[in-house]
This record gives sequence, structure tokens and C-alpha cells, in this order.
Amino acid sequence: MTVKTLPRNVWQRILGIPETKRPHDTACWSVSDGRIIVDLTRAPELSQPFGAIRIEGKATSERVLVFRDGAGNFRAVCNRCGHAGRRLDPVPGTETIQCCSMGHSTYDYDGKVVSEAAVKPVRPYRVRTEGTRLIIDL
Repeated sequence: MTVKTLPRNVWQRILGIPETKRPHDTACWSVSDGRIIVDLTRAPELSQPFGAIRIEGKATSERVLVFRDGAGNFRAVCNRCGHAGRRLDPVPGTETIQCCSMGHSTYDYDGKVVSEAAVKPVRPYRVRTEGTRLIIDL
């Protein structure tokens, strides 16, 4: 009897493992006064369009997906799918983010439901840059 193995991305989706990683330099971000502050000089993952990081843990109870869109603008959304509560990933080459689960719930960059299983939107956060810092208002 032969056992078929599923491709890695199928196993990732079954287990709800997102493609987007936490920042390599975990000291690139901090929380202060209801804001997440990202030192962009220490977050090379965000240096190009469609780059992304997951921010979670430390001093914040929020899970935040921080990414750049195709035009290079910074974006941030609550990193909790409106369907299953799983994490989200940007979909390169599109203007969408998608749940890492098998449900494939898809949202636009403003957090509105585009397709699939999601029944409620995800919350976008206001972002701005100040020099080499990205400020995310929670």
C-alpha cells in the first residue's frame, strides 16, 4: 500500500499555519500608548511591496498583520479571520488578504469580506510613517 503525501501548503492550511512569519528581529517593534511602533530599519521583511510580518505577543493582546500593498503603501489589519479566527496572509499580486485555513476566506485591504466562508470583516488599523518608524494605532 502506498501513502500519498500532501503538498506542504495543504498541510499548512489544514493546520492553520500562516505563510507570513513573525519578524526575524523580534526587537523591531514595541507597544506604547495604544500604538505599535515598528522600526523599519530593523524590519527588512517590509522593505518591498507585498512584504509582511505578523506582530503578536509581547505587550499586546492584539494579533496584527502588517504588510505593504503593491504600490508600497503600509497596511495593518487585525490578524484574526472573521470566519475561523485563524491568521491572515497577503496574497501577492492581488489587493487581497486571505485566511491561512482551508476555508480561504478572502478580504480586501480595508478588511471587507470579498469571498468564501467569512461572515464578518476584519478590522483595519490606521498606519502612518514618521521617519523610519511605522506607527499603527490600535
